[in-house]
Amino acid sequence: MLRFVTGLFKIAVVSLITGALLSAFGLSAADLLARVGLTPESALALLRRGLQWAVPNLVLGSLIVVPIWIVVYLLRPPRG
Repeated sequence: MLRFVTGLFKIAVVSLITGALLSAFGLSAADLLARVGLTPESALALLRRGLQWAVPNLVLGSLIVVPIWIVVYLLRPPRG
């Protein structure tokens, strides 16, 4: 768990530094989105559609995966 949090922290720091550098060069998120043919509104719409697809599938899959994981975890021999 600590490695995961550390990894998230590193990504956040690198993203902050990269954003500061891009801002120093006069670039914004809207400029970069426009260069790839998106607007902030269309990017949010794509994100929303992706979440509307992913969340039901995630819940459906977890109805099978989580109980199997619990059984395997409970049947594992004790450590150490």
